[in-house]
Amino acid sequence: MTGEDSPRRLPAQALPLTIVFGLGGLYAIGALLGWTSDWFAAGAGAAACGSLLYAAWHKPGDTASWRWFGAAAGLWGVSAIVRAVSQLVLPGQAMSLSLADLFGVAAIVAFAAGFVVPTRLPRSPRQWLRHGADSYVCAVALFVLGWDAIFGNLFRLSGESPVQFLLELVFPLLDIALLCALLPFVLGAARRQRPTAVIAYLALLALAAGDVINTAVRLENGGSVIGDVFRFGGLLLLGAAPWIGARSRRGGGRGRMVGPGIAPALLAGAAAMFVAGHTLTGSRPVEPVVLIVAGTALLVLIARLTDLLRENDRLKSEIRAGEEHFRALAESVEDLVLICDEPGTVQYVNAGEQWTTGHALPDLLGRPLTELLHSEDVADVVAALNRCDEGAREPLRLACRLRTEDGTWLPTESTFSRYAPGRVLITVRDLSEEAALKRQVDHLTFHDGLTGLPNRAYLEERTRQVLARRGPVSAVIFVDLDGFTAVNDSAGHAAGDQVLAQAARRLRAAVPADDTVARWGGDEFAVLVETAAEPQAVVDLAERLLRVLSAEPYRVGERGIALTAGVGVAFADGDLASTTEAHSLDETGSASLIRNGDLAMTRAKELGGGRVEVFATQMHAAVVRRMELSSDLQRALADEEFEVAFQPVMDLADGRVTGVEALARWRRDGRQVPPEEFLDAAEESGLIVPLGSWILREACGQAARWRAEGWEIGLSVNFTARQISAPKFAATVAAALTETGLPPHALTLEVKEEVLVEQIQGGDQHGERLSALRDLGVRLAIDDFGTGYASLAFLGQLPVDVIKIDPSFTAGLDGDETRTLLTRTIIRLGSELGLTVVAEGVESAAQQEALRLMGCHRGQGYHLARPMSAARIDAEIRPGVVPMPGVQAG
Repeated sequence: MTGEDSPRRLPAQALPLTIVFGLGGLYAIGALLGWTSDWFAAGAGAAACGSLLYAAWHKPGDTASWRWFGAAAGLWGVSAIVRAVSQLVLPGQAMSLSLADLFGVAAIVAFAAGFVVPTRLPRSPRQWLRHGADSYVCAVALFVLGWDAIFGNLFRLSGESPVQFLLELVFPLLDIALLCALLPFVLGAARRQRPTAVIAYLALLALAAGDVINTAVRLENGGSVIGDVFRFGGLLLLGAAPWIGARSRRGGGRGRMVGPGIAPALLAGAAAMFVAGHTLTGSRPVEPVVLIVAGTALLVLIARLTDLLRENDRLKSEIRAGEEHFRALAESVEDLVLICDEPGTVQYVNAGEQWTTGHALPDLLGRPLTELLHSEDVADVVAALNRCDEGAREPLRLACRLRTEDGTWLPTESTFSRYAPGRVLITVRDLSEEAALKRQVDHLTFHDGLTGLPNRAYLEERTRQVLARRGPVSAVIFVDLDGFTAVNDSAGHAAGDQVLAQAARRLRAAVPADDTVARWGGDEFAVLVETAAEPQAVVDLAERLLRVLSAEPYRVGERGIALTAGVGVAFADGDLASTTEAHSLDETGSASLIRNGDLAMTRAKELGGGRVEVFATQMHAAVVRRMELSSDLQRALADEEFEVAFQPVMDLADGRVTGVEALARWRRDGRQVPPEEFLDAAEESGLIVPLGSWILREACGQAARWRAEGWEIGLSVNFTARQISAPKFAATVAAALTETGLPPHALTLEVKEEVLVEQIQGGDQHGERLSALRDLGVRLAIDDFGTGYASLAFLGQLPVDVIKIDPSFTAGLDGDETRTLLTRTIIRLGSELGLTVVAEGVESAAQQEALRLMGCHRGQGYHLARPMSAARIDAEIRPGVVPMPGVQAG
């Protein structure tokens, strides 16, 4: 069934309102036909009771009040039933007070509770006395008016005593008292309770009118249905209260009592004038009861006025104290305090010490505030003044600029709040220091503190802006100082800072003012060439920067430090487009351009520095290949795709194998990857540490098995500085020896010269680890000795057992007399120091013979044996088998 076909549900108020208005219609028809009786009032009371209780149970809202009003309607209905039954049992008898009246009194109490329950009652006795006084004066005024207009003549005609007559007026008097007492509860009702309170109060007015009319008719011994109509209508109106009121559920807080204001005094004045006029024009004097009641009301009114005067004096004192406190507070703060009228004219000014001493403001008093504002801020300030005039509850804050007497604009933050009707309080805080601090922070954020040049963040943002403009020729030049690390290590970081500052000044002087020179980080600088005439001009600038940085030594104290630089150039051209990755953060290609410049600089460093390299696409491709290779290395390490090959180390005299060197091999996608390719990538990525640990364990295990089979073979394993500096390096070596059972003296760790020389020159980064391994009994060897890090004078100080001569010296034995002499010297000195000398790179029989004649007993190279698997060694090079030179790898 569709929504259009589904029946519409009747609103919740339809049934109760139908019953209420249906009863009203029936009563109207009955009244026209003369069929009125208390039974109709009883039915109206029952209907109102049912409507209110139904609403209390099924409709969200002021349920507590509806229950009390429902109880009152039910009691009024019971009162009507009792009255109707009394007329049937005792016809023709009229009583001033009866059992039915007791239910009426109870209904009045319940009705009053319906107003009191949802109201937050005052706790001060003084407030209750004020409420009682106001209610008493109002009630007496209404009583006097009613007496003079209606009941005075009836009293004189009845011949009853005042007490007896007042008993006849019990319900009118109760109604008058209730109307006056409940008025503050209606005025202060909460938003959600207000509709119910107003309708219920109107119902009370109708019921009171009915009581007055019925009482007057009964005292005259007459008959009239008007009073019953009012009572019937009041009950029906009360029953309809939950359904006629507003449906909003907001404002669910409790109400409060709100005084009737000057209403008591007005009613009292009206009553006094009415009585006075009646006395002056009437023939009979005013009854004593009226004078007594009016006199008491006059005394109460005088007391109330006296209290009001005292309250007024107290409020004036508080206002004066508040103003004095405000002025004292305004004088104690450093802000500028203004009070403006509705048009925005300054009526009060109080400037703190900061304003009187730090800023020369013009005379503000009596001037329009808009004359002091910046033209761009006038509209916002006028809008804030208008909102305050309209009664904005929350203070309004906005930034604006004030003109000082010397014409400068002062940044401020102003707070606008309503001070009094037609007056706005403005506090103005000086933001000049904050603005200066912000400028300083912005400068520090985008500039280098040491050199004063723009920093990396500034250069990146500037590059994005330049590339977005798409100028004719744009490029970046990256510069790195060669050998700067040695300056920090030898002369200290303070000297390094001086060198960087001088380099920055040289660069800034050599670069055109339209281009940007920045410090990229460390000893790297970058130049953003924004608009070059042609690409060659950029290359010429790069070469000029290289000359400027390298031409003269850098002065550090009394010393001169000569440095060169590696310079890389990248253009925002086709190469940039081919290397820019699609990414939302690099829409202009700025990140790719900067990366290309850095790659070109790195290439210049790799080629030895002191040169300029222009970025080519293959540089980026090489980096991508290295990244892919590193990723495959990690996977291969996890899957154990590596193999260990062993290259024998032989005795050059008899060809006996004395040891093997463990070498890593990797077959990637069926292709043998050159060791120098994947080992460099492993070193850069840090994977060399877990890879080296795996090779060590595998090689130690194989060597231990050979030794367990009776072959006293030694094992050599290469380690880099990064491996040695890894945490728990010594523990890893010790664990491998323990797990495999290889004796420590059978293991030789080969390290580069620089690692050992660093220990001698005072660096202890690797010294403790190597010393711990030597304490275990592990032997140490210098790998590729003679490449320039360790001089012959250092040999006696190096904590090593083996020297492995670099293959370049072995290759020089074929005709290089200098290298031949150096090789002979190294061999002789090593032998005198008791070190084992191993010649690497033996590629011919002549080299083997020359080394043997020089006294070198050990050799390693392709002429002797190529690297091979452990199985091949088991098959061809085991004890008892003397291999022929040139054994090939399997």
